[in-house]
Amino acid sequence: MSILKQRARYLRANQTDAEEIFWRSIRARQLENKKFYRQFIVAPYIVDFVCRELMLIIELDGGQHMDNREQDVYRTRYLQNKGYKVVRFWNNQVINEFDDVLTSLILALSQRELELGL
Repeated sequence: MSILKQRARYLRANQTDAEEIFWRSIRARQLENKKFYRQFIVAPYIVDFVCRELMLIIELDGGQHMDNREQDVYRTRYLQNKGYKVVRFWNNQVINEFDDVLTSLILALSQRELELGL
């Protein structure tokens, strides 16, 4: 088994509180009847969540991302070059403003459908 696959399995088993809250509301086609995957490999990266049908990645960022902005910009650009759209939320937004996060995600899903002509 590849190192990326092992790491993805580890991350799925050890979710952050924000990831757990988020996953409970989007799994099993609960949101807009879209299928999401968590800790999904887009080599050489593992993304937090993805709707493969719409090529939409959702990243939940914690405080460590404040120090790694340049790396996040590079990573986002790489994923965009692969055809993905990347949406980011802060962990504290998911925990404290969850309804707003879901509303923003629903809008992002609709916008992405329009962009892809679906």
